[in-house]
Amino acid sequence: MKIVIIGYGKMGKEIEEVSKLRNHEIVLKIDRDNLQDFESEEFKNSDIAIEFTNPKNAYQNFLKCFDKKIPVVSGTTGWFDKLENVKNIVKNKNLSFFYASNFSLGVNLFYKLNKEFAKLMNKHNQYEASILEKHHKHKLDAPSGTAINLLNDLIKVSSKKKNEIKVKSLREGEIFGIHKIIYTSLLDEIKISHELKSRKALATGAIIAAEFLFNKKGVFTMEDILNN
Repeated sequence: MKIVIIGYGKMGKEIEEVSKLRNHEIVLKIDRDNLQDFESEEFKNSDIAIEFTNPKNAYQNFLKCFDKKIPVVSGTTGWFDKLENVKNIVKNKNLSFFYASNFSLGVNLFYKLNKEFAKLMNKHNQYEASILEKHHKHKLDAPSGTAINLLNDLIKVSSKKKNEIKVKSLREGEIFGIHKIIYTSLLDEIKISHELKSRKALATGAIIAAEFLFNKKGVFTMEDILNN
């Protein structure tokens, strides 16, 4: 595939490396200093765009891709208040869009574990549930998209209400990502956790998502890959 990378930070560089290992071609890298390249021939003729930027710019980046009918894979979080708008545009214009708050296979398996464990813990009301997430100091949104997904999934299958589950966010150092689901009673504590050890896990997942999205129409998530 001919890939455009939108957002050439640490994740963008990892995506570039993994793309080459999987025999894809990076035809363009767009960052804050060359936004005019959204109008370039390389952009218009690309097969897919992989977008990792920030909550402020993500939605406008999607629109620029949609305008040229370029499929988009996005790993940016913090823009989900616009999700219904994106879904409507993709449906009405017969476009292609893949989004995930976390492209790590391990995290997406952790989502499933969280739901199953919540069903079990639903029978034991003496435990209070909470979520702890830690990320590097450069991450802008808090709580993380992954933590929000964990919280929403937990609520769907348990008797607990949203305001009964505390979510704590920490931003320090260069932590790639740690998420913990904690159940605490007066007598003991149970924790299940996932720790990301390399951005390469996210980059690999993003490229797999791009390969999955190629020649498909609609809106997709990691759940579609896991169920494929």
